Amino acid sequence: MDKLLQIANGQAVNRADIPDLDFSDFQNSVLETTLHNGFVVQFFAYENEQSALKLVTVLRQEDKLLVTGCSLADEYPSLSQECEKFHMFEREIAEQFGVRPLDHPWLKMLRYHENYRGKPDVFGNDYTVDIPGNYPYFTVDGDAIHEVAVGPVHAGIIEPGHFRFQCAGEKVLNLEIQLGYQHRGAEKLLEQKGMALNRLPVIAESIAGDTAIGHSLCHSQAIEALAGLEVDEGARIIRTVALELERIACHVGDLAALSGDIAFNPPMNFFGRIRGEFLNLSLTMAGNRFGKGLVRPGGVAFAVGAEERQIIVEKIIDETPGIVNVCDLLFSAHTVLARFENTGTVSRAVAGKLGLVGYSGRASGLPYDARVNFPTEAFADMEATSNKRTTGDVCSRATVRREEIMHSLHFIPKLLARNRAAKPLAVPASHSLAANSFVVTVNEAWRGEVSHCLLTDQDGAILRYKVKDPSFHNWTGLAVSLRNQGISDFPLCNKSFNLSYCGFDL
Repeated sequence: MDKLLQIANGQAVNRADIPDLDFSDFQNSVLETTLHNGFVVQFFAYENEQSALKLVTVLRQEDKLLVTGCSLADEYPSLSQECEKFHMFEREIAEQFGVRPLDHPWLKMLRYHENYRGKPDVFGNDYTVDIPGNYPYFTVDGDAIHEVAVGPVHAGIIEPGHFRFQCAGEKVLNLEIQLGYQHRGAEKLLEQKGMALNRLPVIAESIAGDTAIGHSLCHSQAIEALAGLEVDEGARIIRTVALELERIACHVGDLAALSGDIAFNPPMNFFGRIRGEFLNLSLTMAGNRFGKGLVRPGGVAFAVGAEERQIIVEKIIDETPGIVNVCDLLFSAHTVLARFENTGTVSRAVAGKLGLVGYSGRASGLPYDARVNFPTEAFADMEATSNKRTTGDVCSRATVRREEIMHSLHFIPKLLARNRAAKPLAVPASHSLAANSFVVTVNEAWRGEVSHCLLTDQDGAILRYKVKDPSFHNWTGLAVSLRNQGISDFPLCNKSFNLSYCGFDL
């Protein structure tokens, strides 16, 4: 532990304060932490001003954030051999920088792009950068085995993603998920030299459209730490309310989708309408239904006055009884429970090994909630929600959503009752950032832990901007949930996780 720097959420520190260990010490320190109730928040590489490759990790252990780093050669012993929590992170580093994690158990590309350093790719001749999905999938042999391929092109407006099921009859033996078909280069846009800082929030809130508040909040807090900006209490309340409205709208929408997947139309129709009502409350605050443009470094861009506050509170009061009644209907119907219970189970042990976050982790018995462990904005005054069902199945993931909806409905009016005026930012500000600095921000968006990490160079320019969406942790959880399930259970399992393609495809 003495080789790990403990920092606070949103605390800017000097880059020189991050321990720079030799790889053996780095490996031992990181594995000791993660194998003893520790989890990975960030694990990434960057090139410093001398073009040397550096590795940085941010770990969490209960309410502690721990940082350490080391120099990175073109190959290193994979940490995933001993700790599955590093699996996706190491694949990402391999793709971005042409670095090989030796003996990685499942080394595959994530997002189909040439590495940043112009090095030969490390994935072998069976992989083709410009042909997404052109690599050998995991195979299961046997006369009774067949494969079912879904995507990458889907109906409607779903982003591209490929699901390959290896089945024995109707039973799924393995599901392999491949994403990254339209790699957008969001991190590279955020690092672009010469870009005005007031353009960055527009990119940050577009990382995942349904998590505009979650990502813009992480970005704003990071810039505030590096620029020394203060945020007034009124703005912190509004930012908190916006995040909770985003949570309600998305959870309600997913309860509608789960109802639809089991052909239970009354809750599907009711929750579908309710989702629109709460999106409209974001419209009341920000002028659009996804809250874009509201959260900005230094506070909020729009005043939310007494009239808007009254609209929000009255709508919550009006809609809460109906939400309670329809939730009671959904979760008491024996036909619903027959489909939800014991379907798509991820045990606590497996969830812990994979490092699941958010409601997916809590539904499997992992209590972590960033609003409690690393509270920002007005969350320090919020009572923690309790989860009564944590068996890791579809029913648990749906029940945790229900509990969070009710928790947010109770919390928002209490916040708005403080009646603290938020001073709107009159003009999008451009700020200078502290030089040679490092900051990491963590927030509990509706899917779970969102984190943004920034490093600046000696001139205060952004040297590395690392984004982590909760889906990065949880896609593997969806794959595991289908093992030994009927393939017809896939839509139900998929909706119960409802992970982000674009949040993953950075």
